[in-house]
Amino acid sequence: MGAPPQVAPREKAEGETVDLEGIKRGHSNAVVLDLILRRWSPRAFAAIPVTDSELKQVFEAGLWAASSNNEQPWRFVLGRKGDKVWDLIFGALTERNQGWARMSPILFATFAKKTFSRGGAPNRHGFHDVGAACSNISLQATALGLHTHGMAGFNPDQLHSALKAPDDFEAVACWALGRLGDPADLPDMLRTIELSTRSRKSVDEVVFGGDWGQPAL
Repeated sequence: MGAPPQVAPREKAEGETVDLEGIKRGHSNAVVLDLILRRWSPRAFAAIPVTDSELKQVFEAGLWAASSNNEQPWRFVLGRKGDKVWDLIFGALTERNQGWARMSPILFATFAKKTFSRGGAPNRHGFHDVGAACSNISLQATALGLHTHGMAGFNPDQLHSALKAPDDFEAVACWALGRLGDPADLPDMLRTIELSTRSRKSVDEVVFGGDWGQPAL
């Protein structure tokens, strides 16, 4: 059974409130934790600060992700809007991402340690493990009424240099974090995406059995 059909976005009438969380909530053909279905990646963020208490909870969740050999190769560089780190992260983003990320009260950059601390062998799973930590971060943020949006569109060399990261660390992604804002603040194309329903591939498209491409479930 496939994902539900895409629903065309509808502009809200004057005085009407769009149930954006309801529109973006995922639909699953199996019983899945509601927290997972409620996680999504907005581009419209409200200019409301995120408290230190909330940030500590979010990043503490990230620390409890699984990692190869328990290396915990993730590092996070946190910027609050108005400070130097936020500006440096923002400056490394592509122009397209800058167009909406400018509203985010929090920007953070993720880095992966390229070698294992014991023995110094290359850690080819570092990016995977940073992603696992960011998944925890995103789910914890959702539980707190916050949202995250990960970005691949940035200049990794610029970011590495600007944040003075050690040579043994590689920039993985940039992230926006905050509370939902008004989609009306976005350009037309991004507003359409913001107001559209979401879908995913079906399980039989991605979970294989004996032969590649043969559904296992």
